[in-house]
Amino acid sequence: MSDIRNVIVIGSGPAGLTAAIYTARANLAPLVIEGEPSSTSDQPGGQLMLTTEVENFPGFPEGIMGPELMANFRAQAERFGAEFLTEKVTRVDFSERPFRVWVRDTEHRAHSIIVSTGAQSLMLGLEEENRLIGHGLSTCATCDGFFFRGHEIAVVGGGDSAIEEATFLTKFAEKVTIIHRRDSLRASKIMQDRAFANPKIEFLWNHTVSSLQGEESLTGITVRHVETGETTELPVTGLFVAIGHRPNTDLFTGILDMEDNGYLITKPGSTYTNVEGVFACGDVQDHTYRQAITAAGSGCMAAIDAERWLEANVHG
Repeated sequence: MSDIRNVIVIGSGPAGLTAAIYTARANLAPLVIEGEPSSTSDQPGGQLMLTTEVENFPGFPEGIMGPELMANFRAQAERFGAEFLTEKVTRVDFSERPFRVWVRDTEHRAHSIIVSTGAQSLMLGLEEENRLIGHGLSTCATCDGFFFRGHEIAVVGGGDSAIEEATFLTKFAEKVTIIHRRDSLRASKIMQDRAFANPKIEFLWNHTVSSLQGEESLTGITVRHVETGETTELPVTGLFVAIGHRPNTDLFTGILDMEDNGYLITKPGSTYTNVEGVFACGDVQDHTYRQAITAAGSGCMAAIDAERWLEANVHG
């Protein structure tokens, strides 16, 4: 068992690392349990580790590679005294203070916790995905749409987010094909009307994506008709998967309040959860914006909330 720390940060994407920078600069000596490199759900650095180039993070006019940006965040936190543990949290107990966090058999204790375990995009489950993510295969139109200027691309999904992504992508792409496994959309009526009226959007109903082509980057996809099983090749150079996100909150089931879809609930205008001294930031509690910059902003909020709470309740 270790000494009682001021704060433990669980997760290390833009939110967790920003929280680490701020809490470290406040002399709170945070321990960041950053996740396991082998795990796509909570890997160190979060979803940006799967992104090639980030062009919309302020301060980088030429853009920056996702992994490099996260390495910079991490080095900055380390410079101010954050300690890192490249492991996965296996269990937590927030029923009393100090809070307890386990990495397998090792117990860590802290007066406060910042949860920044992020979310993961639901994928198609194809073996080529790992190779092609960030190389023509994407889960974020606002992040990557710009790279597909003049291309023919496809979007998989039938909900609001898929239609929103497809509509946004028509600003860049020559043609956007929405591939949906059913014969009607789940999206809201206004979104559907907008998509049906857009001359650049085509629909491929009752189809799923069965394989991806390309070694270095995506060169095409194979789609299968759900009823007939007939396959067709589509020569698209971009494929956006918009079938939903899943927050990494299994660890906190029955402990922290969450919405039906698993996202943690924070008090409006703050990062406070339902447990005093436990804060949540980034994509684990944000299913609206889901950008690196908004995650970083909420990580800053969580650090300041934690610092003030510790001052009032522990050090005061």
